[in-house]
Formats: sequence, structure tokens, C-alpha cells
Amino acid sequence: MTSPENIDCAVIGAGVVGLAVARALAMAGREVVVLEAAGAIGTGTSSRNSEVIHAGIYYPKDSLKAELCVSGKHRLYGYCQTHGVAHRQCGKLIVATSETQLDTLADIKERADNNGVPDLRHLTETQVNKLEPDLTTKGALLSPSTGIIDTHGLMLAYQGDAEDHGTMIAFNAPVTGGYLEERGIRLFVGGADELGLQCRLVVNCAGLFAQNVAASIQGFPQGHIPESHYAKGNYFVLNRKTPFSHLIYPVPEEAGLGVHLTLDLAGQARFGPDVEWINKLEYSVDPARADAFYDAIRKYWPALPNASLSPGYSGIRPKLYDQGHPASDFVIDGPETHGVEGLINLFGIESPGITASMAIAGHVSELIS
Repeated sequence: MTSPENIDCAVIGAGVVGLAVARALAMAGREVVVLEAAGAIGTGTSSRNSEVIHAGIYYPKDSLKAELCVSGKHRLYGYCQTHGVAHRQCGKLIVATSETQLDTLADIKERADNNGVPDLRHLTETQVNKLEPDLTTKGALLSPSTGIIDTHGLMLAYQGDAEDHGTMIAFNAPVTGGYLEERGIRLFVGGADELGLQCRLVVNCAGLFAQNVAASIQGFPQGHIPESHYAKGNYFVLNRKTPFSHLIYPVPEEAGLGVHLTLDLAGQARFGPDVEWINKLEYSVDPARADAFYDAIRKYWPALPNASLSPGYSGIRPKLYDQGHPASDFVIDGPETHGVEGLINLFGIESPGITASMAIAGHVSELIS
């Protein structure tokens, strides 16, 4: 191993959140090195999702998810416009497929109002039919501030801003361990030539591996590392033209938002994600899962043709609790929480991480300040 090098700030992970954090710190004048285990940006959760700009509807009042999603949404739309990131504010419909779900829609609207999302509108069955004639519902909520985005384009823009302000990104540079020092944190970085880095500040944005990174730092209090669980979401694509122009979401279900219909910027429709609890990272999509997709989709689109769904892709969400537990909030812990100077850990950064990415970066900057 070569002798340790002194650096100001190490951001671990070059997903959308790690790049947003690196950008914010670099633009604030910090010298930033991003350590990415893979050979490119955004190869994990950031590239395997629905690419939706979320409005901030579902999350508990005063939660970090609610606060950072709503704030991040406004920042993100502005950023996309000024930086040429492809996106579209297409809106979404949250649909009730039974009379009993109409009360749930009312609860969702109240939660959205409490989160600072006042633009949801109740639609009757007739009003929904005028917008989307192929839908079968008892009513819906229209969320006009929901949109879609080119996530890779967003990450490239964040990367460009960060590098323009002096950030260096090291690929194929997995963090293999570390320990606490009087003047910061010593990290060990693997790869072709193992390296020791002495860092004044470390921001752990390692996503699915954030708990592993935190646990590898000797001296860090293990009681401040939450459990790590994986929820795999499978997607199927519609292999023909879609009749829909809005995103279509059913009433939320346990651990997710149900098998919803989203659109990419080219107009391709895809359905998902479902929820499959797993113990190891594995991204193949079992074609047999399509049976459950047909059943779920036909609750709001009965005319879905047979043999119209093809296996698409899957993503894995980092969960802090196992199956059967309520959804968890983002965990963004600094020294005031765990007592270790110079270290900030981000755990459980799943949806709406893309939407909230700029606000998460701002929150991290505040913790550092």
C-alpha cells in the first residue's frame, strides 16, 4: 500500500445522491474526491427505477422524505430547465378501483396538503374518463406536479458541475475499510493499487452498501448503523403503443406504491415495480411474475391485451426494516447524532431519492456547516 494521501472531502458513491452531494460541496469551495466502486456513475439504484419526479404526496408529515422531496422537486424542475436535462411534467392519476378506496384518496390528499403539496385535485369517474378513456375507476386524484426525467442525463449534469468545480471521481475504487483518527478518518481504497486516504470529511452515499461501509470503519459506533434489507422491484414493459398520457398509480400498497404505469421520455409504457424481498443482489426478471402484473393492472385497465407485457428490468431498494414493517424515513446522520467528527452517513435512500437529490445535498451541507 502506498503512503496515505491527505484529502479534504471524500464522497463514497457516484449515484445520483453522491453526485449531488459532491456538486454541492465542490460549489461551496470544498476539495472533493468521489470514490466509486463500479466503473461508471449510477450503476445501482440510480439507474434502475421509474425515473419519476415525485410530488411529495405519500410521506408522513415532517418526515425527511416529505420535506426533502417537496423542496427537491422545485429545485429539480428549475435545474432541469437551466441545464438542459430532459424531463416532462406530465402529471399522474392516483386511481381508486373500488368505492372503499375513495376514502383512501381523501386521506392521501390530506397528507399531501400537510406536506405542502396543495395542487392535488379530486376527479370523478366521469372526469377521469375524459382524461384517460381506457381507465376504469371510481375516481382519482390528479397530481399535476409529478413528472418524468432522464436520470442518466441528470447525473451527467451533476457530474459536470462537480468536475467544473474541481471534483475528481475515482472509478473502480471500492472503500474496503478505515478507522478514526484525531484529525479525520483514514479510508482504505481497493482497486488495482490499494491506497490509504486521510480525509477531513467523509460522506457515505454508498446506497445499497452504505451500512457495509459504515461497519468497515473501525471505531464507528455500531449501534448507529441500522439494519439493511433489500426489496427488489421488477418491471415489465408494454410491447405496443400505450393509450395513456399520464402516469397511472393505484392506491399504495405495503412497501411500495403498487404496480403503476409510468412512461419514459420516448413514450414507452412500463409497469412496476412489484415488491420481492430478497437476501442478495440479483437483477434478473422472472417472466412468470407477469401473471400477477396482469391481475394488478387489469383492476384499472381491464382491456390490457394478453401477451402484451415483456420482462423489462429490476431495481433494488435499500430498506431499513424487513417485510411487514412500516416504511422507514431517510436516515442522514452527522456528528450530532453518532458523535464521530467528520463523518456523515446516508442510509435507506430509496424513492424519492432522485427527486430529493438536490435537497439531500443541501441538507448534508447544513450538517457540515
